[in-house]
Amino acid sequence: MKRPNRLAWMGAIALAAIVLLSLFAAPNNTKINAGSTYNDNSDGYGAWYAFMQQQGISIKRWQKPFSDIQPENSPVTFLQVGGYPRETTLDSQEREWVEKGNTLVILGAKARVTEAEFSTMQKSPEGDIKIDTRRRYKKANSQQVNLGDRFGAVVWKENYKKGKVIFSTTPYLAANAYQDYLSNFKYLASLVTEKSNTVFVDEYIHGYKDADVRKKENEGDLSSFFAKTPLLPILIQVGILLLVLVWAQNRRFGKPVALDTPVVDNSEAYIQALAGVLQKADTTDFVVEMVGKQEQLQLQKALGLGQVLLERQALIDFWMEKTGASAAELDAVLKLQSRKKPISERDLLSWLGKWRTIRLIRNTSLREAALRLRSVTTPTATR
Repeated sequence: MKRPNRLAWMGAIALAAIVLLSLFAAPNNTKINAGSTYNDNSDGYGAWYAFMQQQGISIKRWQKPFSDIQPENSPVTFLQVGGYPRETTLDSQEREWVEKGNTLVILGAKARVTEAEFSTMQKSPEGDIKIDTRRRYKKANSQQVNLGDRFGAVVWKENYKKGKVIFSTTPYLAANAYQDYLSNFKYLASLVTEKSNTVFVDEYIHGYKDADVRKKENEGDLSSFFAKTPLLPILIQVGILLLVLVWAQNRRFGKPVALDTPVVDNSEAYIQALAGVLQKADTTDFVVEMVGKQEQLQLQKALGLGQVLLERQALIDFWMEKTGASAAELDAVLKLQSRKKPISERDLLSWLGKWRTIRLIRNTSLREAALRLRSVTTPTATR
């Protein structure tokens, strides 16, 4: 794989790893704004909040924890639109607050999926209400059901001493997506203003907080933000990215080491290039002629015959005289050399192998002759 392509693949793998870790390890806040009156998307309640203000209804955004709601001169209606279904049971704090005469409206209560149609039109005093959910609450009795059908309740009420809780199986009862269904807006307005209470909409559960709350919860400065940031997923992502980069660079941490530039042998490069050209041109006869001449000159030089090419028979006779070896190998290479016809690559390799054998015979014979001559000319030591 070429280096640019390899780096591209490594970068793609790193990016995919970061995306997967972000999906599985990072906190999921995709639905935190669902149901917020600050949200203008289809799952937000910005349009309904504006509708309530146009009707002159006393409605406020609550950006503090539920525990900070103080009792007022008149009861309060507290609206919560959750991004995730919540249980229909109240905790002790919520129950105590409701029992004092307040009203809690929860849109997005947990209920089972039934065989009902997903989109239905439910009858109400405000007109037909469009409901898009199969979830129905079957434990409510007929006195508790405010909106529903034969499959169960969509909206129902539960009394707690002086107060009550209103549940809805759909969190999108009057979301922005239902602006064309004005009866949905009017229906939710009737639920939260049933007792002419001051209406508070919970924005704290959607991440909106007053300045004093942020300061109290140590979210007022940058250091506090990083203190609450989930560092583990970030560190894992950075670690994987570093490992991939090190692998892509194919080296350890540290200063880069320069590679030694290989010294180019011009003669060898020329020979290899020429060999490639001759192989493609299929000119083995030229190779036999040129290499044969050089091999014969080297042989004559070793035998002391000078640099002028001798006739084949003369060279063979002198070869036998000097080395005492058989003339068959030398005769075979000289005959093939004199043919001047193209031969196969296999025959060419065989011919070169025979020249190698001749060189070995020549060197061995000349070395033995030199040793015999030295033994004759060296005087014998006397006592």
